[in-house]
Amino acid sequence: MAQPACAAQALRSPLQPERGAPARTTCPRRHSRVEAELAASRPRSVAASVRAGPPRGVSRGFNSQQLLDEPLKASSSLEGAARSPLFALLPRGRCRQMYDLRRRWDLGSLCRALLTRGLAALGHSLKHVLGAIFSKIFGPLISVGNMDEKSNKLLLALVMLFLFAVIVLQYVCPGTECQLLRLQAFSSPMPDPYSSEDESSARFMPHYNFSRGDLLRKIDFDIKGDDLIVFLHIQKTGGTTFGRHLVRNIQLEQPCECRVGQKKCTCHRPGKRETWLFSRFSTGWSCGLHADWTELTSCVPIVVDGKRDARLRPSRNFHYITILRDPVSRYLSEWRHVQRGATWKASLHVCDGRPPTSEELPSCYTGDDWSGCPLKEFMDCPYNLANNRQVRMLSDLTLVGCYNLSVMPEKQRNKVLLESAKSNLKHMAFFGLTEYQRKTQYLFEKTFNMNFISPFTQYNTTRASSVEINEEIQKRIEGLNFLDMELYSYAKDLFLQRYQFMRQKEHQEARRKRQEQRKFMKGRFLQTHFQSQSQGQSQNPSQNHSQNPNLNVNQNVTQNLIQNLTQSLSQNLSQKQNPGQEQSDSNTSNGTNDYIGSVEKWR
Repeated sequence: MAQPACAAQALRSPLQPERGAPARTTCPRRHSRVEAELAASRPRSVAASVRAGPPRGVSRGFNSQQLLDEPLKASSSLEGAARSPLFALLPRGRCRQMYDLRRRWDLGSLCRALLTRGLAALGHSLKHVLGAIFSKIFGPLISVGNMDEKSNKLLLALVMLFLFAVIVLQYVCPGTECQLLRLQAFSSPMPDPYSSEDESSARFMPHYNFSRGDLLRKIDFDIKGDDLIVFLHIQKTGGTTFGRHLVRNIQLEQPCECRVGQKKCTCHRPGKRETWLFSRFSTGWSCGLHADWTELTSCVPIVVDGKRDARLRPSRNFHYITILRDPVSRYLSEWRHVQRGATWKASLHVCDGRPPTSEELPSCYTGDDWSGCPLKEFMDCPYNLANNRQVRMLSDLTLVGCYNLSVMPEKQRNKVLLESAKSNLKHMAFFGLTEYQRKTQYLFEKTFNMNFISPFTQYNTTRASSVEINEEIQKRIEGLNFLDMELYSYAKDLFLQRYQFMRQKEHQEARRKRQEQRKFMKGRFLQTHFQSQSQGQSQNPSQNHSQNPNLNVNQNVTQNLIQNLTQSLSQNLSQKQNPGQEQSDSNTSNGTNDYIGSVEKWR
């Protein structure tokens, strides 16, 4: 049976409005139109939906009377009516209406309607949640139930401002210690940043006797001249972090140039194409990977000045610096590093002009690396260079025949190595301790008169601290590193004594400056007072002479005091020019008391 033309056209392409029919209008509220269509799709007759009025988007002039006169023979759903063969028997007007309803009843409109309603519900819920939060905070100041449009805007502005402040705070102060926020300053005085970084008591009891020359470290480092800082980098002592501080965190007239993606930086002297720092991050491993004291002292002059004759080389001062660490923590950290595949095969171990033979320095593993080795196997190797590494790298190996163990007995060899390491460490320009980061920064700044931009950070959690060992294993590690244990005890005592000495010297200098300032202010006050009195007396000489018969005596005393004051100020200036000639605190206090007593006597 042939279908009418209206049915075929409805199935092929959208219908065009008839000539003379009113133009269709589209409502902007699409979700309302969908609601009307949802109501029309309920299980009832299409004639009932037509009695309620035409759907949105269909003009009022559309003839729907035919739908009221004839019974509906299609299924209740529009999709079933479109697929039913009876749909082709409908008149042309009804056919067009059914097609318009089916075209508007698509999945896109339904999704948009659900999305709109979902966003509206989410915004409403968020409004009530934020309102409840602010009602808990501000109490009866804000009534969430009766909030008008202005209150909503104010609430949203406060939330956005809070979020923006949090983001800015995290950007400016990413760490836990923010330099911009000193909240404790409002409740308590500023604590000493050096007193409790090691989580121990501030008082320190020394065990070694050091001279003033051993404690006072003041290097006249001339960065514009020929002086050179040489960094001796011992494995797993935090030397990488300290090396980065040297090239990226020092205030210099000409800072180091560090390019992105490159480890090495260019650290030139002001106005010269010559480096002032010999380290991993400035010159690279020029003398071998983790070169020790023996290698650096013989290699650095040749690398810096080339193969020129020693008589033609400039008179340089090589200032050696290093970082030490607790031997047990350093040993465990090196073991974890070896487990990850570290070998340090590029280390040369040159001593007395030659590297050691395989018999003098056997290997602890067979293969490319020692990755995955257990701690027991790491400790059982008798040729492991991790044992007493700090003593070996700081001592002069030429004194014991380098790596040839048959030159002298083991006990004598250990004693010579330990004494050599202590001597070299004491005469170094500077050394720091990994467990005292802020004190290390302070001593370096005072030693070289160079300031860091940002303070050092003390990390109390490391890979070594995550290793759980029992007391037996710890004692065995201490036994394997007994030379390092004694060296670290010596270095820690010297380090803390130097720190206390520098702090006391700083306090004494500040007290002396305050005393000089008070003395200078008193002298200025007396001089101004005497000048005003002399001017008043010069205006009325006869009256002053009759009223003050002892004027000449007072003037003589005044002149003597001014002369004494001038002499004391000149002596203080000469002391500033010659800082090596320092006076004790007792002499300074006695001189100050004599001066104040003379002023009180004159009054």
